Amino acid sequence: MTSAKENLRLQRIIILVAIILFIVKIIAWFLTSSLAILTDALESIVNIVAGFLGLYSLNLAAKPKDADHPYGHGKVEFLSAGVEGSMVIIAGFFIIYKSVQSFFYPHEIAKLDFGIILIAITAIVNFIFGKICIVTGKKNRSLQLIAGGKHLVTDTYSTSAILAGLVVIYFTGYIVIDSLIACVVAVVIIYTGYKIVRVSIAGIMDEADEKLLKDIVVLLNKNRQENWIDLHNMRIIKYGSTLHCDCHLTVPWYLNVNEAHAEVEALGALIKNEFGKAVELFVHSDGCRDFSCKICTKQNCMVRQHDFEKRITWTMENISKDSKHDINS
Repeated sequence: MTSAKENLRLQRIIILVAIILFIVKIIAWFLTSSLAILTDALESIVNIVAGFLGLYSLNLAAKPKDADHPYGHGKVEFLSAGVEGSMVIIAGFFIIYKSVQSFFYPHEIAKLDFGIILIAITAIVNFIFGKICIVTGKKNRSLQLIAGGKHLVTDTYSTSAILAGLVVIYFTGYIVIDSLIACVVAVVIIYTGYKIVRVSIAGIMDEADEKLLKDIVVLLNKNRQENWIDLHNMRIIKYGSTLHCDCHLTVPWYLNVNEAHAEVEALGALIKNEFGKAVELFVHSDGCRDFSCKICTKQNCMVRQHDFEKRITWTMENISKDSKHDINS
């Protein structure tokens, strides 16, 4: 199963689970009249809407590139994640409004034992599927699944806080705790929404993915070939499941076209083997210059102009530079 198909299959399951859990939470709220449980149910509405948005974005992201979208459709994931984060924030503020209102208009709570059992079940299910989403999203490098998974896990934490409060209310009878818990949970929800929106904006603005770049730099340093004299001007953009990478590779100037192309292919194969086949690599090969000799580790070079002085270790900083490296890099 391809990563795109796996993402879509999991997203469909998440939607179905979200609908079932929402029904369970509504039943729990109907039985107890707890504002904290209503808060949990309202967030589940967000989960359902976000699930459908996520399914749409994953379907669109899985489409191949075309003339109008030369980099594919994967960037829609950033938009979907942004909408999901915004909805989470709105839900958080609505919960705060309802909580403050309840201080002035207290309400009775009943059948907490049934409510506690039902909400506990939803928390466990949410946590399991949230972790599955995060693991699968990281494996397939899907922002949508990671964002959705983090939302579900956070939902579990907020549900756990609600459960703790319900237990206290059950044994003490202090109904005011219901509203206080709802307020605290709302703040957590708003912060979670902010983080999702922040990642979405970073993706839309093509902000550098430092972790991904670091992973690639480590991989290249560990598997560096003799003819890879230098690497610079690297740019990485990820849309959906496709990783777009371009860079300049310095090779010995006397290599013919086929030999230089073979080095480029070896570089591409290394990256694809580590990060999956959904990688588009554009490499410009440069012939080495006189100053390259000082950083070139190639043995028995018949055209060397200078003695080798220092091997340049590629880093996130120097591999992204526009200019070629020198001995002072």
